[in-house]
Amino acid sequence: MHDAGSPSKRKSAGGRPPREAERPSFSLDPKVVRRQVRIETFRASGPGGQHLHKTESAVRMIHEPTGIAVTVSDTRSQARNRALALERLISRLRRLASVPKPRIATRRTGASVRRRLEQKRIKARDKGLRARVRPTE
Repeated sequence: MHDAGSPSKRKSAGGRPPREAERPSFSLDPKVVRRQVRIETFRASGPGGQHLHKTESAVRMIHEPTGIAVTVSDTRSQARNRALALERLISRLRRLASVPKPRIATRRTGASVRRRLEQKRIKARDKGLRARVRPTE
């Protein structure tokens, strides 16, 4: 049994799919997203030597409308880290914006039910044969 908060129970009024107005209202266009983010740079940690520790090459992008933050310190180049952060942020926004397809409940076929019950009968018989033999008096 599903609870009311599970994805299969989340529907709009009347059980219809969500309308356009109910979907997130942010853009996925990189030019628009770039204007909506706050960018912070800081020194990356981990291996990489003196060049990595002296420069502020790590990038954190915070999408203001949603509050989603992405941190990237993969490369020693701040420009490359900015590009990677933007790609990852747009990917996260795309996942957030996607509306899952509603699940259609299906019934088991009669043949599959019969097969399953037959397998259970066989297993029960095998388990019954495992019982300890009691001596007769």
